[in-house]
Order: sequence, then C-alpha cells, then structure tokens
Amino acid sequence: MTKPFSISGATRIYPIIGDPIAQVKSPAGMTASFAGRGLDATVVPIHVTAADVDDFIRTAGRVRNIDGIIVTIPHKFASLAHCATATERARIVGSVNVLRRNADGSWHGENFDGLGMVGGIRSQGGDPKGRKCLLVGAGGAGMAIAEALLQDGVAALAIHDVDAARRDRLLARMRAHHGGRVVEGSDDPHGFELVVNATPMGMKPGDPFPVRVDRLSPDAFVGCVITMPAVSPWVEAARARGCRGSVGIDMYKAEQALMLDFFLAAPARTSEV
Repeated sequence: MTKPFSISGATRIYPIIGDPIAQVKSPAGMTASFAGRGLDATVVPIHVTAADVDDFIRTAGRVRNIDGIIVTIPHKFASLAHCATATERARIVGSVNVLRRNADGSWHGENFDGLGMVGGIRSQGGDPKGRKCLLVGAGGAGMAIAEALLQDGVAALAIHDVDAARRDRLLARMRAHHGGRVVEGSDDPHGFELVVNATPMGMKPGDPFPVRVDRLSPDAFVGCVITMPAVSPWVEAARARGCRGSVGIDMYKAEQALMLDFFLAAPARTSEV
C-alpha cells in the first residue's frame, strides 16, 4: 500500500528545469511514483532561462538534498557539459534529459526522449520497425528520437527542420552511425508510414503545423512530443484524416518509467559535494 506523501526536511529533491516550464507533466506523476517505490522524494518544476542554466546546475551540484535533475527544453544540450559521465546514447545525441549523482557526487547523464517516443508509439499500436519515417525537429528531443528510431529498425529516416544548419548537423551525426538510411526530408509527409513531430509547434495558438497534413496518408501513424495541449492541433487534424497516433502524454508515460528506474539505480554516494 502506498503511504500518503508528505514533505519534510528529509525529502530528497529532483528539480525539473525548462523555459517555459508550465507545460511539464512530470512533477505529480514522478513524485507519486517515487512514493510508490517507498522513496521520500519530490519533483519540483523550476523556470530557468538559457542565460542561467549553467549557474543553476553548478549550484544544484552543491545542494546536498538534490539527487537528480530532469531537463526539458531548451537545456538538454547545455546540461551534457555538466556531466562527468554519460551513457553512450547521450554522447551520440549530444544531449541529456536526466542527471543523477555518481558515487562521488558528480553528475551522470542519460537521454530517454527517444526511447520514450518509441514506447509511446507502441503503446498506441504503432511500430517503427521497417517503416519509412519522417522526423520533424532536429533539437535535443529530435536527436534522441532519431537515434532511437534508427536503433529500433526504421527502414529509412528523413529529417526536416526549418533551421537548415541544425538539420544538417543532425543528418551528419546520424549518417555517421547509421549510413544511408538517413536522408533529408521536408514538410511534405506524402509516402511516409510514420511521421513524428519533435518540435514545439502546436504549443501556442496560431502555430503552423509541422507538416502539410493534407499530404498525410490515412494509413500513416503520427507521433508528437507536445503535452500541452494534450492533443496538438496537427495530430487532431491527422486523426480527422484517419491516421492513428500517439501524443506527448503517451511518450511521457513511457519515459517516466525509464527515468524512475534510472534515478533509483543511483550508486551509493561516498562523499558530498
């Protein structure tokens, strides 16, 4: 039986940082999951700008009851620089979305965005393996999702971003590891069996669609990282065309389980910093 949650001086703290921060869904769910595992810990949303993120992580490193940090947009690339160690996946994509303490108090980084997206797609009946996929967005989430989709066996991955330089960096990085399966894409989703949005387009009223929805095949499966609104306008439009799809909350649920296991696997700390 899960005991009632309360905060005391013994409660361990896990900040989630981003700019903006109001859209995040992690605090309540992660806090409840910690309690369900018998851990006295809470996740606290903190609004940190890009100008302040380095100072924040350095300061958090000296706060003795902070055991981990969850990172959201736009801090995933900057946070990797603060990790003394990181997984191979995080190094490949060049960003992290979770940090936990090493035994010596330094930070260890991982990125679960890609595995979360794949898990979210599968939870709604989709399957990336063998599919021709279009990925829109080459930021921190896009990099992680690209790697996970390729590792999961997509037949081909086309990458599109309105920022051509950012797109080309991701293309080069993924081609270095996965070769000719990675190609340049566009906002035209015609012919793709799986279309994934890894951009914030749709969070604000009046945002353009990340792809030309009128060019989607009704047989295509769509995936989206956005959690607010719960169903982004372009996913709603895709569903109206007959497409099945997953939304940001599906990705979040899959990712939450991975993050919880990651935090609970932290080694015993041998010193405080």
